[in-house]
Amino acid sequence: MFDVLARRPARAAGPRPAGEGEPALEYRVVHGHRRAFRRAGQGPALVLVHGIGDSSATWAELIPALARTHTVVAPDLLGHGASDKPRADYSVAAYANGLRDLLTTLGIESATLVGHSLGGGVAMQFAYQFPERTERLVLVSAGGVGREVTPALRLVSLPGAPLALSALRLPGMRLHVGLAARLLQLLDTDLGQDAPDLLHLVDALPDTTSRDAFVRTLRAVVDWRGQVVTMLDRCYLTAGMPTLLLWGDRDSVVPVRHAHRAHEAMPGSRLEIFEGAGHFPFHTDPARFLALVEEFTRTTAPADWSRDHWRRLLREGRPRPRPDVPDAAVRELREASRRSAT
Repeated sequence: MFDVLARRPARAAGPRPAGEGEPALEYRVVHGHRRAFRRAGQGPALVLVHGIGDSSATWAELIPALARTHTVVAPDLLGHGASDKPRADYSVAAYANGLRDLLTTLGIESATLVGHSLGGGVAMQFAYQFPERTERLVLVSAGGVGREVTPALRLVSLPGAPLALSALRLPGMRLHVGLAARLLQLLDTDLGQDAPDLLHLVDALPDTTSRDAFVRTLRAVVDWRGQVVTMLDRCYLTAGMPTLLLWGDRDSVVPVRHAHRAHEAMPGSRLEIFEGAGHFPFHTDPARFLALVEEFTRTTAPADWSRDHWRRLLREGRPRPRPDVPDAAVRELREASRRSAT
């Protein structure tokens, strides 16, 4: 059904016109700030949340297929894409609040959330803050599991990062960075798998306002030691929430071992690994991605949330690790309690 979709080429920087069949950007003003989003289709709501430095354009070629059976909404998070970029709170909790308010203006009371990278953390935070509005979770190479993250993002979290990012806009720098990325691809490195998409993130920061918003967002979740927020301490709350984890086994940004940690911590979750894919498995193999999401939403019932269920989960707390869980995983869970997002 989806075999006509091949790996897509690197995207142009910033907002772009919609291709044939792709939804154009729409806008809503929420709390005085313009929020851009793409919308298509009819049926149960499916919300696509992009990663840091990215935009709804990352999903654009997938939306028409998903819109055959769903009302698809793909926002540009505040500080990203064509949305406003104020000096604001760019924490995952703030993004979850903003997503709730945008969906409310669109008349969407509950939805299945698909989140990539930072967007996975936002989706998980949304489910934690608003379980009654969350039907299912699809977490794609999600942030917020373990401390490890690509050294490049750790460096960008340091003082002086906006100046360093602006240097990438100097004449000739883009060519040098592109050649380095091409070399990584030729050497078949894991980073080379993601090079075209990571280059897009650099291209999507054309001005000081965009770069400042990017750095503020990054510093809310990453410092020089790695990721500073986690979902592991409250993954047990997904009991009864249909959850699908999708990851590339050559992810250079968020390592695939995080997928296994999340799977272990989320009762009843399903894990699918994309062999040979990096941090953007939905670009590497869009046909498989679409088939998995459609099959998952078709064969699972929306979460049946109730206050009594939520109260029972909170009172019982996080289950103790099984005896066969490695010591390293136990230490990770203990550390998670000190890196909680809220």
